Amino acid sequence: MKIKSIKGGVCAPLGYKANGVHCGIRKNKVKKDFALIVSEVRASAAGVYTSNLVKGAPVIVTKKNLTDGCAQAIICNSGNANTCNADGIEIAEGMCKLVESVSGIAASDVIVASTGVIGQKLSLDPMKEHISELYEGLGDKSLSAAEAIMTTDTVDKQVAVEFILDGKKCRIGAIAKGVGMVCPNMATNLIFLTSDVAITPEMLQKALSEDVKTSFNMVSVDGDQSTNDTCCILANGLAGNELIDKKGLSFSRFAKALNYCTVTLSKMLAKDGEGATKLIECNVFGAKNVKTARTVAKSVIKSSLFKAAMFGADANWGRVLCAIGYSGADVDVNKIDVTFGSRAGSVKVCENGYGLDFSEEVAKKVLSEDEITVDIDLKSGNFKASAWGCDLTYDYVKINGDYRT
Repeated sequence: MKIKSIKGGVCAPLGYKANGVHCGIRKNKVKKDFALIVSEVRASAAGVYTSNLVKGAPVIVTKKNLTDGCAQAIICNSGNANTCNADGIEIAEGMCKLVESVSGIAASDVIVASTGVIGQKLSLDPMKEHISELYEGLGDKSLSAAEAIMTTDTVDKQVAVEFILDGKKCRIGAIAKGVGMVCPNMATNLIFLTSDVAITPEMLQKALSEDVKTSFNMVSVDGDQSTNDTCCILANGLAGNELIDKKGLSFSRFAKALNYCTVTLSKMLAKDGEGATKLIECNVFGAKNVKTARTVAKSVIKSSLFKAAMFGADANWGRVLCAIGYSGADVDVNKIDVTFGSRAGSVKVCENGYGLDFSEEVAKKVLSEDEITVDIDLKSGNFKASAWGCDLTYDYVKINGDYRT
């Protein structure tokens, strides 16, 4: 199966329009803070969400709206998370009703999301004033929507692919926001995916729920899980492929294309973590089972000491072994090999659990690149997994030291 990377983000699939504007939630008038994505027709829909006991009101409303497995629009604001607010549900439902007022799309067919500061009241007034502008400006504006959901992100995050099902050209597109509070157990931050594939809500949910286990669930910026994590996908069927209603070749191909998008976004999210200067990819091989591989990879990526070492380009491989040791994974520490790599080359630093003589000069050069790989061979089986994270820098503390004020 050939998967072709294309432009267009959430507007790449047939039947989708998007827009993003500044409505006044954020103080900076240059930054957009209000986004809308609309499908021409009602679509199959699926979602995965934060498992944090403290959930943003939009998460609760979206889960309720998707109980029938269908939706037609996504509305989102940045600058305020609408979390821990007494009237949060009312505001989230009000955002859905705003979409209905300008589009005729039922409020119950709207996915709603918010991102930003927790515990501050959110008013509908600025959104009421700009909902017509937002809706009337809908078009091929995936970038505008991507910009409108950003908080401390430094770059927009978009992806789109094209592939063939039943002789029909099919597409998946997506936008995402990440930065801080990134260590999910169901999704990560905000990710909105669109597709023109014909697939039932049940199979769409199955595809997404399985996918996040190897993509978004394997991302960590700082080990903190957001209260508003939401990953949702719409599939409107306009591509004209035969309806996917069971597992088979078409389902597998759709899942493969979906995973291409989600892994691409996972890397973008990790690389643009708050204050980050480097993307770190941890690849674990030779595990006795998938759970072990994932546990080890995620533990290394989450280690603050290891992340700090990567910021300083310090080949302190002991941090890797330490993270594996406390991960809870059942491994033989006397079999572990560790290799650091980048576009500048690679250097093996540990073999069978013991250190090797290596050139600190070469290691420094390897770890000074902006994309680093950590390959770990457990030599105990045939399973593997990858996780993505970033370095821990001075700027992370600066950003979060005055994030609210």
